[in-house]
Amino acid sequence: MKRYLLIALFAASAAQAQTNPYTDNATAIDQGRGLFNSTCTSCHGPNGTAGEFGPGLAIPGRTYARRTDTQIFDAIKHGIPGTPMPAHQGKLTDDQIWKITAYVHGLRGTAIDAPSPGDLAAGEAVFWGKGSCGSCHMVNGRGSIVGPDLSQLASLRKTNSIIDALTQTQHRVYGPGGAQPHLLTPLPVWPAVRVTTADGKTIRGVLRNEDSFSLQIMGLDQQLHLYDRSKVKIVYEPESLMPTDYDKRLSKQEFDNLLAYLTRLGTPLTPPSPSVKMPGGRDD
Repeated sequence: MKRYLLIALFAASAAQAQTNPYTDNATAIDQGRGLFNSTCTSCHGPNGTAGEFGPGLAIPGRTYARRTDTQIFDAIKHGIPGTPMPAHQGKLTDDQIWKITAYVHGLRGTAIDAPSPGDLAAGEAVFWGKGSCGSCHMVNGRGSIVGPDLSQLASLRKTNSIIDALTQTQHRVYGPGGAQPHLLTPLPVWPAVRVTTADGKTIRGVLRNEDSFSLQIMGLDQQLHLYDRSKVKIVYEPESLMPTDYDKRLSKQEFDNLLAYLTRLGTPLTPPSPSVKMPGGRDD
């Protein structure tokens, strides 16, 4: 056991001296995705979620024992003693392991750090066309103001969260342990309502504000409506206006292309400068 620990420590020390050659390399990250899906998802779940045997590798709020690229590389190559995690040395080349590492690194950011593969232009066409996403959402000043602005979607949410929003009425997420799922209720900030006026006119939309005497609704007609509560009939709809069956209303290719578009909506973080000039001429 001591000999193994010495070997592992030596390997980890050697790996620490290396840097990932594929950091922020979109092509390599995509190749790492393919290697991860063919090698790792039998234990770990896809897209960073927990699997049947392995923990989630990109769960929000989880504390990770191996955070750096060199630590992740070492865990893949040499395995983790005392756990089911096997060594992949001899099964995967160092080059392949670095690509998987780059993909896992991307998963721990937001969707834009490891965007989904697909035809970006075709996905944009689905968004504005068959998917009718623009009838509620806005992207870079184009579209509707009924729902939330998606211009920075991929900078704010993980890929799994975007997929769940498109396909699940109740989102399943995993806590820090990676084992016990719990349900996320629909967001309370975009409640759907239907108002019927005294003359029988019906307005359906999103509740923006209300008090004991009045309410404001952003209607599907993209107009802001203000009502006296005592003069209208109000129905609070239990379900969101957001469709959750895009995996059924779209073909697999259309869905994948839409996801490719959505996971690129945003601004990637600018990598920090390798050195910062401090006051007095000191470099740190």
